[in-house]
Amino acid sequence: MTSPNDSLRSSLAQHVRDLAVIRGEVTLASGRTSDHYVDMRRVTLHHAAAPLVGHVMLDLLEEAGLGPEEVDAVGGLTMGADPVATAILHAAASRGLTVDACVVRKEAKAHGLQRRVEGPDVAGRRVVAVEDTSTTGGSLLTAIEALREAGAEVVGAAVVVDRDTGARERVEEAGVRYLAALGLEDLGLAARG
Repeated sequence: MTSPNDSLRSSLAQHVRDLAVIRGEVTLASGRTSDHYVDMRRVTLHHAAAPLVGHVMLDLLEEAGLGPEEVDAVGGLTMGADPVATAILHAAASRGLTVDACVVRKEAKAHGLQRRVEGPDVAGRRVVAVEDTSTTGGSLLTAIEALREAGAEVVGAAVVVDRDTGARERVEEAGVRYLAALGLEDLGLAARG
């Protein structure tokens, strides 16, 4: 059975293949090496692809029971998560729905309000941690920890592209439900441990 999201998801996968997949040996943020790199900023900051990211991710959350009625905000570790969270915020707004976005810093600023989580206050709110792509889940876990420290109830984690190399398992071990819009197989790539 197909869902209404299948066409958007397929279009997003094509944009990722066309814009973001780079062949060649590369060291990932996790320290692992790969024979390809998925540079999601080429998608999440692209005029045609970014709206697709927002709608596909919002649909993914809604299909998992984490839509705007169950979630107050989305956000994750800067920089990969920033355009994803913003795209979801805009997709929700275009449908007359309310989902805030937030940005999680690697560490709190030493000046100003000295906040680690920027944007609307997340204390006491239901938040989904987001990321553009995930290998080991390290960025998501850092964001989840910071969101919890800021008083958020982290109700899920969602990525645009999952590399299928352990992120799901690590995030779920931390007690957080893990969702992915696309896997490497959707991009014609094979996972490599």
